[in-house]
Amino acid sequence: MADMPARLAEIVDEFAAAPRDLVLEMLLEYADVIPVLPEGTAEREGMEQVPECQTAFFLRAKVTADGTVKTLFDCPPEAPTTRAFAGILAEGLAGASAEQVLAVPDDLYQRMGLAQAISPLRVRGGTAILGRLKRQIREQLG
Repeated sequence: MADMPARLAEIVDEFAAAPRDLVLEMLLEYADVIPVLPEGTAEREGMEQVPECQTAFFLRAKVTADGTVKTLFDCPPEAPTTRAFAGILAEGLAGASAEQVLAVPDDLYQRMGLAQAISPLRVRGGTAILGRLKRQIREQLG
């Protein structure tokens, strides 16, 4: 079984080691990682909405010809926590193989210590984002 991508593992460790009162601040830094999709873009085509998120959140995972995964996220700027979840995945999974993404533990956000810093509802949204990415990849690997 593949291990989760090294960069994502680093991010998880950074969060897990951080003092509780810094976790939220660290999390929100990742809200700026994902680019905002251009207005009226056709990019949303083929993107799946994540209803577990409290905000309109869309994603797509594409397994490329070389077996790496390309992620695309669309989330409004006024939802910084949800954007941060996506930012962590965008940065942590960049250049990762499909197998590595599938190896990411489902309780990723709990491992990061986020369950103590943000509401369970938000953690559930982040967990759903990861779950749907993995499901899309499994469907493509078929």
